[in-house]
Amino acid sequence: MPKIHAATVADHRSQQRAALLDAARELLAEGDASRVTFAEVARRTGLARNSVYKYFPDRRHLLTEVVREAAPRWTERIRAALAAAGDSPEERVAAHVTAQLEMVRDGEHRVARATADAQDAAALREGADAAHRALLDPLVAALRELGDDAPLLTARLLQGFVNAATSALESGGDYDAVSRRAVRLAVAALRGLDTEA
Repeated sequence: MPKIHAATVADHRSQQRAALLDAARELLAEGDASRVTFAEVARRTGLARNSVYKYFPDRRHLLTEVVREAAPRWTERIRAALAAAGDSPEERVAAHVTAQLEMVRDGEHRVARATADAQDAAALREGADAAHRALLDPLVAALRELGDDAPLLTARLLQGFVNAATSALESGGDYDAVSRRAVRLAVAALRGLDTEA
């Protein structure tokens, strides 16, 4: 029987599972989803390859779980940024855009990008779509509080600035220049919405 390094077997299993997820996340952050194999994940955690099957039946389940666990972390980061922002619509939109671009800068987006580029991306799309919707939830709530009559539509359109800025950063754009411009454009778009009526 293998040694366990935890108070209980359940704690040991939980630690092992977390280590496997961390290893998969690290591989994804390196930008190549094809490297997320049970052999490589096992090697990084010091487990035998067949031990990985005790926690995940296949690669798709492993990748899906990485996305599922990452989404709340990303959403919480955005919620915290919005909570720290002022009450004006401009400050909240700026905080939302900035928080997402900081995650891109910090490598979090590489996990999502690598997962989306994986061979089994179709199977993961549902989880990724849910994660993207969750990222918009804090902005939708803020826009609703601000009296926007179509907050989801507005949030999706504002997200377009973030998506374009993300592409610019992934193409080697300067973080400060790209993020400043994206924030200015998103805030200007929101101001334009105020004058629409």
